[in-house]
Amino acid sequence: MTEILLPARLQDVEAVRSVRTPASIQYSYTPGQASSRYLKGIAQRKIIGARVEPGAKVYVPPRGADPQLGKPTTEQVEVGDRGTLVSFCVVNVSFHGGTQEIPYTTGNILLDGSDQPIMHLIQECPVDQVRIGMRLEAVWVDDADLGPTMESIRWFRPLDEPDLDVHIPGEDRPLWLDSEEFNQ
Repeated sequence: MTEILLPARLQDVEAVRSVRTPASIQYSYTPGQASSRYLKGIAQRKIIGARVEPGAKVYVPPRGADPQLGKPTTEQVEVGDRGTLVSFCVVNVSFHGGTQEIPYTTGNILLDGSDQPIMHLIQECPVDQVRIGMRLEAVWVDDADLGPTMESIRWFRPLDEPDLDVHIPGEDRPLWLDSEEFNQ
């Protein structure tokens, strides 16, 4: 490490090694047409996705275009507020402003009727019992608290339904790093 040369008047002053200071960012979000329909649906306890045409993938939340086909998603589709957990993370580190008791779980939930999972909080289940394939349902806020925000869904909780078989990448074939091609 390079030596830092200080002016004579600062020779006996202890060097600053770090500084903590509060920081904040304020922003506003203006949703487009597809996101507006989605958020208005949330305020009515409806989850609205979109697709290009019947038989095409349903995207939740919709973004106005199918990313694979490159076409506008003109058909709105109401999907269920129940779904299957396809991946999850147990959070063990708190952060400033966090309101959840540590540990807690967030997960990607593939809603019934959708082809794209959404990420949300999972509650009413001990973290060591959360598993891929478990069936979940949305827990909505009271009617008086509904609004055009994902906070209208408090969290997802387990259903008393059998787990679904969810394909885990690499489970039925070798992972790329384990393949013969990689090891040659």
